[in-house]
Amino acid sequence: MWHYQPPLRDIRFVTEELLDLPARWAALPAYAELDANTARQVIEEAGKFASEMLAPLNASGDLEGCTLRDGEVTTPRGYREAYRAYVAAGWPALACDPAVGGQGLPHAINGVLSEMLNSANHGWNMYPALLHGAYECLMAHATPQLKEGYLAKIVSGEWLSTMCLTEAHAGSDLGLLKTRADPQADGSYRIRGTKIFISGGEHDLTDNIVHMVLARITDAPSGTKGISLFLVPKFLAGGERNTLRCDGIEKKMGIKGSATCVMSFEGATGWLVGEPHRGLAAMFAMMNAARLHVGLQGVGHSESAHQNSLRYALERTQMRAPQRPAERNAEVADPIALHPAVRHKLLRQRALLEGGRLLAYESAHLLDVAEQHPDVGTRHTAHDQVSLLTPVLKAFLTDNALAGALAAQQVFGGHGYMHDFGAEQCVRDCRISLIYEGTNEIQAIDLLVRKVLPDGAAKLRALIVRLDAELPEGALSARARQALSQWREATQQIVQQAAADGELPYRVADDYLRLAGLTLLAQGWARADAVAARGDSAFHMAKRETARYYFDFVLPEAGLCLAHIGAGQNPLPHLHAPSA
Repeated sequence: MWHYQPPLRDIRFVTEELLDLPARWAALPAYAELDANTARQVIEEAGKFASEMLAPLNASGDLEGCTLRDGEVTTPRGYREAYRAYVAAGWPALACDPAVGGQGLPHAINGVLSEMLNSANHGWNMYPALLHGAYECLMAHATPQLKEGYLAKIVSGEWLSTMCLTEAHAGSDLGLLKTRADPQADGSYRIRGTKIFISGGEHDLTDNIVHMVLARITDAPSGTKGISLFLVPKFLAGGERNTLRCDGIEKKMGIKGSATCVMSFEGATGWLVGEPHRGLAAMFAMMNAARLHVGLQGVGHSESAHQNSLRYALERTQMRAPQRPAERNAEVADPIALHPAVRHKLLRQRALLEGGRLLAYESAHLLDVAEQHPDVGTRHTAHDQVSLLTPVLKAFLTDNALAGALAAQQVFGGHGYMHDFGAEQCVRDCRISLIYEGTNEIQAIDLLVRKVLPDGAAKLRALIVRLDAELPEGALSARARQALSQWREATQQIVQQAAADGELPYRVADDYLRLAGLTLLAQGWARADAVAARGDSAFHMAKRETARYYFDFVLPEAGLCLAHIGAGQNPLPHLHAPSA
């Protein structure tokens, strides 16, 4: 019952009509020769791979899961064949540098691919999803010797990679980690410790797995300042197996086709990546890329939830719709999509999904500008703005995905609770995206406490000025400008009050991030409405109707965020253990 059809028409609207990415690529020398037709062909092929190869494995992979036997993990049936096809088609190398075997396409195109893979099969996509982050990390921080030995195989997808951060006692607080790295005379290190929640820590998709491991060099300082990053392969260059193993795979709520492993490193050989004691800085090259792609997981799940619940609502007939009371024939029923309660759910799904897609693709292009624009000042400005947007993308888009999946389950009714119809798997699979790569609460703190407050909101004000300048004339733009103004005023209020109340930003961070997301979508929908007004197709009419729905029924939620931010001036009550 759960199907995936690539939303090619809406993707073209965002990339070609609204953002006009082909024209923007012309200003970036690395992409100057990329035209709309080539980009469209790549996107269409990505859609075919996702819908024809991955989507049919989604439900079966969820039921089968992974198995561990004698330290070896077997993935669900069809996963290996799908991965080989993925590598053969060159998808891992899409946005990598041609100098190391990549195809040199923009992050924006890679973002479209990421959305589609997650829509079709999140569990399968957990394996290759970390490749680009490992590539970025090694490109920026690895020695020439490590690059020569590992980079090309990661770019091609011949070898997969992991991020080994979490320990049982050290989740969000990485300063507590205990994994040790003992230096050796040959320049290598011996890694000792146990990591948990390691996605793809062991599997049968590739012959080798490259683990990126955070550990503390002997006699390193305590806390995060003493953490270093190491490359630790499953197999060493001579073919011998490294002294690491998978001790177990977790029984999880969702993404069951992904092997989430407990990994033990027992004097495993590894090599330092970057400078000693600066492992978090090197790892954040992976984390930022990972957080962007987690936001795209949110878009992917929102898309599959919406298109399946819409299809079901148009087919499922129950009762007469209230707007059609003339014929009271008890034997006649209408599609539930005609009932206002269901229409609200479907329209809200669509407004948050399509607005989120615009926000994600535009942010991916901003990352391209930050890396490729010939003007240094433009690159720096783009970097500042994408840094502000990254926590919003991760948290806001995944929050919306879970809400959209729950709405789909509600539209399906009792069938939504049954596995065969797919909605309950969508709920289970998308739930993790609010937790990993930094919980959404940590993303909110990162935005407000680490990104906005340190410079007195100067970079945020510059972003708001740019967003305001991009708005066209029109009634929706006027409402978007008001939302931008309220966001700016709320920010200034927090800046002023935080000096006297250090806990205040932490109390209001969640509502502040939600306010930011709602405001960013208002700005995007005002622009989308103006572009759609130039067309006369049913697609463009629907786009304008969705824009109006967003402003009438979704954006008003910003008022609740503002009220919570105002109430956040008051301390929170303390909690006590329940009495007997």
